Amino acid sequence: MRLDKFLKVSRIIKRRPVAKEIADKGRILINDKVAKSSTDVAVGDKIEIRFGNRTVQLAVKNLRDSTKKEDAAEMYTTLSEEYTQKDKFI
Repeated sequence: MRLDKFLKVSRIIKRRPVAKEIADKGRILINDKVAKSSTDVAVGDKIEIRFGNRTVQLAVKNLRDSTKKEDAAEMYTTLSEEYTQKDKFI
């Protein structure tokens, strides 16, 4: 399954064009390698996404072509979530 479709179906990112844009800017890593939106995702892959000042690491548990909102969280496990503070200038 394509990365952008996985992010949308799992509801990690709500819209596929947004997932594509984030991936194509190099802000997503799969197994510690920069991933494009067309990169294939497989069960067991580790995904790291940088959202501004937040970095989320996920493990892919399941692949589905479509899901209900309640079942979307079963597609991945959150491994870690870190917040970084930006330097403040006085």
